[in-house]
Amino acid sequence: MPCSAVTLSLATVISIVSVALLAIAFSTDNWLSYEVKRKDIMTYAAKHSDSQQLVEQVNTKYYFYTRTRGLFRNCYPKERPPVSAVELYLSPIETHCSNIDYFPTIENGGETEESTRLHLARSVIALFVLSFFAVVCAFFTGLSGCWRRSAGAITATAILMLTACLLASGAMGLWHTVEFFEKEKVVGPEFFQQWPQILKDKTQISYDWSYIVSWAAVACMLIAAILLSGAAVCLRSEREKEEQLNLQYLMPVYPQKQPAYAYPPYPQQVYPGAFYGSQYGPGPGHYNY
Repeated sequence: MPCSAVTLSLATVISIVSVALLAIAFSTDNWLSYEVKRKDIMTYAAKHSDSQQLVEQVNTKYYFYTRTRGLFRNCYPKERPPVSAVELYLSPIETHCSNIDYFPTIENGGETEESTRLHLARSVIALFVLSFFAVVCAFFTGLSGCWRRSAGAITATAILMLTACLLASGAMGLWHTVEFFEKEKVVGPEFFQQWPQILKDKTQISYDWSYIVSWAAVACMLIAAILLSGAAVCLRSEREKEEQLNLQYLMPVYPQKQPAYAYPPYPQQVYPGAFYGSQYGPGPGHYNY
């Protein structure tokens, strides 16, 4: 089997897997998991008479509830915050969720850390969308390249898949930057730096499976781009071999003008009485009586 067929088949399968993984990660809500020990917080509040504000927040603020966070939603697999605190709805997997607001009103205005975090979070979504667009373009160029067995089209597909990989990895890098801002900078009361100390101590934050799936999608895109490049090289080498083989059949074979071996000259017969140089023999005056 030609190497181009093998590498193209593997690249196609891995590309489909990468797109599926990226779509799953993009649409699911399990990037970060916030495990909040509400009972411990309530016990702490009951022991301190000056914690009336804390009790109020525990019952009204969504960030005091166990939740999972995605790119678009916060979902609450256990207890749900009150409707007065946040607007809830059922997600496609029957979990109560609330949307993340990417266009909030910033009170201070100007370029603050809060606005910087917001711009970075929007850029994450934009880069993922561009990555999907690059994959769609790669689908059409790859289909054309496989149909016509064109090394140039397959090379363009490899470049597009590499572009999609770079865009997706850039989105992941920005996502980590947003996470850094939320943990280390003052960007809003619902984020880590402005939480009460007891909430910081009683909340366990961890990466969830959607985050792992997204990095797996980026890795599959990179592998697919490498395989497509190898397939383009194989197609070029196979095309060159075919052209050389066809050239051998097309070369004309001309007959040789001279025989392979030289024939010996015929010996000249000399008859008695023949006059050399005359085809009629000697003349009458040349006979001797």
